[in-house]
Amino acid sequence: MCDITLFSQIIKKINRSVFKKLVQEMQTDKGFKGFDSCTHLVSMFFYDFAKSTLVRDISNGLRSATGNLNPLYY
Repeated sequence: MCDITLFSQIIKKINRSVFKKLVQEMQTDKGFKGFDSCTHLVSMFFYDFAKSTLVRDISNGLRSATGNLNPLYY
């Protein structure tokens, strides 16, 4: 049995190097405090796919779907 969710598979399709390059060019992480661009992107994808209405729904849904968000990014 595989423990990789559909959401994780979709997130893994994002080209990390292109995303990091865009973040550096646009300086979107300049002065951030704990919520970087990658985390924001993943949470907004989850918000859209899950049709969430509350931030708590997004947070709890991501935790239940992945256990920990770090494996999604690296």
